[in-house]
Amino acid sequence: MATFVYRGVTAAGGQVRGEVQAPDARTAARQLRVQRITVTNLAPKAAAQALNIPFLGGVSTKDVSVFTRQFSTMIAAGLPLVQCLQALGAQTERKRLQEIIGKIASDVEGGATLSEAIGRHPRVFNELYVNLVHVGEIGGVLDTMLARLAIYLEKAAALRHRVQMAMIYPVLVITVAILVVAFLLMFVIPIFAGFYLKAGVPLPLPTRIVLGLSHFLLSFWWLVLLGLAGGFYLFRYWYGTDAGRTTVDAFLLRAPIFGPLIRKISVARFTRTLSALLGGGVPIIDALRITAKTAGNRIIENAVMEARERVTAGQTLAEPLKTSGVFPPMVIQMIVVGEQTGALDNMLAKVADYYEDEVDVAVSGLTALMEPILIVFLGVVIGGIVISIYLPIFQVVTLI
Repeated sequence: MATFVYRGVTAAGGQVRGEVQAPDARTAARQLRVQRITVTNLAPKAAAQALNIPFLGGVSTKDVSVFTRQFSTMIAAGLPLVQCLQALGAQTERKRLQEIIGKIASDVEGGATLSEAIGRHPRVFNELYVNLVHVGEIGGVLDTMLARLAIYLEKAAALRHRVQMAMIYPVLVITVAILVVAFLLMFVIPIFAGFYLKAGVPLPLPTRIVLGLSHFLLSFWWLVLLGLAGGFYLFRYWYGTDAGRTTVDAFLLRAPIFGPLIRKISVARFTRTLSALLGGGVPIIDALRITAKTAGNRIIENAVMEARERVTAGQTLAEPLKTSGVFPPMVIQMIVVGEQTGALDNMLAKVADYYEDEVDVAVSGLTALMEPILIVFLGVVIGGIVISIYLPIFQVVTLI
């Protein structure tokens, strides 16, 4: 199953863009025609990323959650829909979000439903958002659905923030180490190399290796930068393919240090998303399809899609999730209880709360573990270079 990005025109004449999953481009186009969308551009997601096809963006989850919370409050207060959108567009500080809200207000004023208008901006408002808004419109509980969405987005943003804060320290330390090593190799070591060459001092193997690295970096620094940029581009392109994404995501789940944390994050995201959709009244088949798209990990996504097919065939949700071997036993047991009691959304919300707390604990533990590892790394790399440069001097002093 491949992912295609598309642009098209709806039956009402509005511009729409988004993603669709299908075995091939012909099937993807057929699916869009069923949705009464006239396709103007269709391409595999990896190819679209490589060509840098422009999509709406530049709006963070936090921006959307603040907008949703304010929108819910204004709707609950009884203000007309278009007036709410115009007021929110005027007060937002994000220019991109302001433009999008203005377009939504114009579409709604022109006769489109709110879910249709929002659905025309899939890079900002995903399918989960559109579906819950649609349910709220049909049931006359739009303010309740928006409040539910605001809670979901706030928790998702908080989870992402925790992970980002945990990654800042190691990334910063490794970046500083790379810069220090590059500075030593390009500016400090050549001074010692000239001194040793004039003095005719015999050089031990570690010193010769470091001098060789310094000479290579000075002569071919452009080749190093080109290789890094090319490697990054090729990896990104390969990761955009189905096989590459599956391979990398499977490796991440099995990684010795980060694997357990990534698994907990994926489980928290899965249970939180599915709970929000089921609690909003979205049918479980549609909820599983949307949840799979927002899983953030191809292995989790495949397991959820397989579960969706088996639920469609009449099985319970817990059975295929257990067979996949991806989800922890506690999650499966809570889903079993939720299905038996008819309170699956509440059980999933409890599981999400539990795993979000687990992510907090795991992030704290990972930060504490990474600190000594990074200190040792810095000592070995930078200390090794310094000792290698001074080895000939130590040998000369010893002989004297």
